[in-house]
Amino acid sequence: MPFINYAQREITCKLVYYGPGLGGKTTNLQWIYEQTNADARGKMVSLATESDRTLFFDLLPLTLGTIHGFKVRFQLYTVPGQIFYEASRKLIVKGADGVAFVADSQEARYEANLESLRVLHANLEEHGLSFAEMPYVLQLNKRDLPTALPAAVLTRALQCKGEPVFEAVAPRGIGVFETLKGLIKLSLSRLRTETTVAR
Repeated sequence: MPFINYAQREITCKLVYYGPGLGGKTTNLQWIYEQTNADARGKMVSLATESDRTLFFDLLPLTLGTIHGFKVRFQLYTVPGQIFYEASRKLIVKGADGVAFVADSQEARYEANLESLRVLHANLEEHGLSFAEMPYVLQLNKRDLPTALPAAVLTRALQCKGEPVFEAVAPRGIGVFETLKGLIKLSLSRLRTETTVAR
C-alpha cells in the first residue's frame, strides 16, 4: 500500500527490481540514476554484499505526476540475487507497490530465472501481497549476448499474467527506461483506481 503524506501532499510508491543474481537489476537502476535529472532524484543508497557484485538496495525517488492533487514519488529498490540473501529479499519485497522482474536471457541462467520467479511469488504471498493484482512487468535483459535464448522462448516460460515484456541491454540503456515507464504506468493506473485521499 502506498504511503500517503498529507502534510507534504505526497504519495510514495515502492517499486522493486527482482530477479536472479547478476541478471542486471543493479545495472538498470544505475543507468536510470545516471540519466535522470539531479532535481528529479534523491540520493542513491547502497549496501554492498561481501562479494561486492550485488547492491543490497538502491533508493531512487522520482517525482512524477499527481493524483487527487498529491505528487507521486517512486522509490526504486533492487533485491540481492544470490540465494543466501533470502531474508534481505523478503524484507525488501515487503510493502512493494510494483515489481519489475529482470530475467537473464542467457541459456545457462534459464533455471535460475524460473527459481527466482518462484521465490518472488512465495515472498509476495508471505507478506499478504497478491501477485495477480500487483503492477508487474518482465524485462528480458542481456539480449546482446550470443548465449541469449530467443525472446519468444523466455516469454513463454516467464510471462505470468500477460504483463508487458521488454527486451533490454541494461549497460547500454536499451529497454531500461521502457521497463521503468511500463511499471510506472501500471502503478499509476492502480493508484488512481484504488487510492482515496482527502482533497
